[in-house]
Amino acid sequence: MHEVESPRNRREFILRAAVALAAAEAAGGSLAFSSPLRGRAAQEDAEASPAPIDPAIIAAAERLAGIEFTYAERATIAATIGEQLAWFEARRSVGPLPNSLAPATVFRALLPGRRPRWRTPDGDVRGFVEADPGPLPARDVDLAFAPVSRLAAWIRARAITSRRLTELSLRRLERADPALRCVITLCPERALAAADRADAETAAGRWRGPLHGIPWGAKDILDTAGIATTWGAEPFRDRVPAEDAAVVRRLDRAGAVLVAKLSVGALAYGDLWFGGRTNDPFDPERGSSGSSAGSCSAVAAGLVPFAIGSETLGSIVSPCRQCGSTGLRPTFGRVARTGCMALSWSMDKIGPIARTVADCAMVLAEIKGADDGDPSSVIEPLRVDPAADARDLQVGFDPRWFAAEGDGVGAAPVLGALRDAGVSLVELEMPAIEAAPLLVPLHAEAAAAFEDLTRSGLDDSLSWQAPEAWPNTFRRTWLLPAVELVQAERLRREAMRRFDDVFDSVDALVSPPYAGSILVVSNATGHPSLVQRVGFDAAGHPQAVTFTGRLFDEGTLIRLGRAVEDRLGVWSRRPEAFAG
Repeated sequence: MHEVESPRNRREFILRAAVALAAAEAAGGSLAFSSPLRGRAAQEDAEASPAPIDPAIIAAAERLAGIEFTYAERATIAATIGEQLAWFEARRSVGPLPNSLAPATVFRALLPGRRPRWRTPDGDVRGFVEADPGPLPARDVDLAFAPVSRLAAWIRARAITSRRLTELSLRRLERADPALRCVITLCPERALAAADRADAETAAGRWRGPLHGIPWGAKDILDTAGIATTWGAEPFRDRVPAEDAAVVRRLDRAGAVLVAKLSVGALAYGDLWFGGRTNDPFDPERGSSGSSAGSCSAVAAGLVPFAIGSETLGSIVSPCRQCGSTGLRPTFGRVARTGCMALSWSMDKIGPIARTVADCAMVLAEIKGADDGDPSSVIEPLRVDPAADARDLQVGFDPRWFAAEGDGVGAAPVLGALRDAGVSLVELEMPAIEAAPLLVPLHAEAAAAFEDLTRSGLDDSLSWQAPEAWPNTFRRTWLLPAVELVQAERLRREAMRRFDDVFDSVDALVSPPYAGSILVVSNATGHPSLVQRVGFDAAGHPQAVTFTGRLFDEGTLIRLGRAVEDRLGVWSRRPEAFAG
């Protein structure tokens, strides 16, 4: 039996080895340690000798880490690095980790000792359902572009059946997809069965709520039992989960009817997936942006009344801006992500995409809440009041945001609409928050989530292989120093404090979607955001603004968004190619 070596003896051995290594280097020799091999190169590397870990390699690594050691320090590191490599090997010996396994460290958007600061009274989202929706339109296209608030009223009054709406949605999805490439999987059998159940309940006098019998589409990173959930990526196109995501279960419970799994940029980035590029209904010659590409495209084209998207760093905001849809990115933790592909456990958020602000509010009310499968999810009240207007709210803005916006979003119409609604506008200068370090946790978590894809070489099968695409980002992130990750998280904590302090003096911020660093900062801090159409440019492309609010105070964003929506009157404009 071997005697267990004590930590002290091991340290003494390592120090002696460092001295021996320094002597060997002085004599022109080297001491070799084996290193982990990347999957695609394993066969070739197995035939070659392991690369030595010597002071020269340590010196090269220093350049990546942005630090400098002396030669003697490098020699000691090289002599002791084998212990560190053994830790990594021990971790890999556990085997592949499932994408759903979150880290032990759980991100919370609320700072210690702080509670949500609501500015909106509590109400019933059923109040958004139109009391008098008017007569049922004769044309199918008018049904296709009707908001949920109106469709729900017609269903409740039995003026229309869920089956008719569902069949209409399925037809339009099938007809529009060759131009938009927004559908990955149609779900006709599941959809029609759910529609018939909803109609039977309506006939029996049971109305589940605003989403009862309403067709919807899911971004194809949400698991659906027995139906492919592909993440938009070639290696997973045959992936069929056994269970529904928490959000899918909640929408089923609300009586909503899933009609399609909608396209997502591969692994939740961009608008390119294994079926091509998803396009903007207002201009099918340009992409829809992403990664909630299909969700935004399908809603804007009148193919589904609402859809579910997700955002880590702009994946609701960006395609909504491009396609002219309305999107609500909730506070981090507001909606449980159980059964949703993880890209960044500390930044991913799930939210609704619809035609109107009220529609987003009704959907969020059904999908919110915690779940045991998502350790970051929380239970916090959603305070939304359909009867509350925007009077007396304080909205901050930095004039430089609008002046610097490249897509021509003008401040005048939006700020004018807010003033007309009784909002007090406050000019402010945002605190300086360095955004770049806030990307470090995202990249580190994403590379960890898809380690097996990188090691196996299957990342080569992804359609998008540009330098800025995921394959290269995952690879280079393996060279990220762990110390830099910790330091970035510390700066993130400071950003959370400084950004949250802004809301001591205002109830929300209004800005172009990409103004300054607000998109990066608010995603890293977990603050909610509402993006909505406010006009069109000379080429007929939608323009948008975002409202960013206090943690868990989505109700105030909804009040502001409705005020602007009502006064600008551009939400109902239809893309000509899909308006017939």
